Amino acid sequence: MITRLPASQRVAVPWKNGGGVTREIAVYPEGASMDDFLWRVSMAEVSEAGAFSRFDRIDRHLTVLEGQLRLELPDRQYTLFPRESLAFEGDTPVMGTPLTTHVLDLNIMTRHGHFSAEVTQITGPAEIRADLIIALDAARVSGFDFLPYDALQANDEKVFMLADGSVMAISLHRDR
Repeated sequence: MITRLPASQRVAVPWKNGGGVTREIAVYPEGASMDDFLWRVSMAEVSEAGAFSRFDRIDRHLTVLEGQLRLELPDRQYTLFPRESLAFEGDTPVMGTPLTTHVLDLNIMTRHGHFSAEVTQITGPAEIRADLIIALDAARVSGFDFLPYDALQANDEKVFMLADGSVMAISLHRDR
């Protein structure tokens, strides 16, 4: 069974610092809050410079989808362009600065000791084994036509057939 998660149905929620908005794509367990999720996948719009929220015992994987974003960590600075990623610990102090007027990013957060994530960009045609896929452009996946940023979540088999287009495939692995 597959659950379709259209981008048009996501609700924008302001960040704590007011520097952007986030839209949750999927969370586990379903209905979990920002304090008790085991994994969370979301997209965020970054509109101004500011400190990232701190998430103790959380691993973060951020991919810029649109625009350019500079991330300043204590030991290094990174400039991410579209479809470039950076993984870091959620309790690391991070300052983000949009370098373009519009920045959109994909965030995968997993709780230490419970889950880890693997994120891969795939261009079709391809068979994909993943828990969740997010269309990066117009795509046809497992018989569904997708607009950019629509998603599919696998509930059983975790196999998707990508006929054409590009997607981000997210595999969530339970830690032992």
